[in-house]
Amino acid sequence: MRDTLEALDAGDIGVAEAESRLAGYATTAAGRFDAAREGRRGIPEAILAEGKTPAEVAALTTTAVETTGRALVTRTDADDAAAIRTAFTPGPDADGELSATVDHDERTGTVVVHAGDFERPDLDATVAVVAAGTADAAVAGEAAVVAREIGATIDRIDDVGVANLDRILDQRDRIREADVVVVAAGREGALPTVVAGLVAAPVIALPVSTGYGVGGEGVAALEGALQSCSVLTTVNVDAGFVAGAQAGLIARAVDAAGSE
Repeated sequence: MRDTLEALDAGDIGVAEAESRLAGYATTAAGRFDAAREGRRGIPEAILAEGKTPAEVAALTTTAVETTGRALVTRTDADDAAAIRTAFTPGPDADGELSATVDHDERTGTVVVHAGDFERPDLDATVAVVAAGTADAAVAGEAAVVAREIGATIDRIDDVGVANLDRILDQRDRIREADVVVVAAGREGALPTVVAGLVAAPVIALPVSTGYGVGGEGVAALEGALQSCSVLTTVNVDAGFVAGAQAGLIARAVDAAGSE
């Protein structure tokens, strides 16, 4: 505690970082940011943009970078991304480089901000993120971003749905090299079950809200995964963050086991 107070008094850290060190979270007008989540759970705290104004999203993003060195924002729109970019207008630091980098993936709706001195974890583990169709790629991409921020190496394998089994069979050796597999599929959601029957690694089914009519909007995909004959685990419909976080935790365990 004394070290934190002395750093605050010396101007080495700000009020938000001091509060996060002492309380585990930082309080802003837009809400409380859980700055201690990564140390406690191994998962970086994410900011869900849905339901927040662009100004609130930008404020929480700034607090995240101030307290942890990075921000991970999900379910953003163009206005959210613009507000974040404005908050982190590039400016040269002492070394003449940008003080922060802002990476906006419009398709996945994610924004990742890294402070200039931030170093992302580097795990010796690979997560294969498999998408049945192009329509499933956005949710799969969110999972990939989250697992990557935890430190895993990501192998994206897209458009290999069961409408043509040759597409997934052609990729089975590649998928078998991964330490954990996330499989995103909508409509009837058969792909996770097929993949889980082909590989030895843990498989996480990520149902996607593609499809229409009876069982549409991810219902059939979710129920199919829950009834899978092949062994796998299942997250909620469109829960890319949860799937990516779970895969990242498994990757951390693989990395830790390999270093022993």
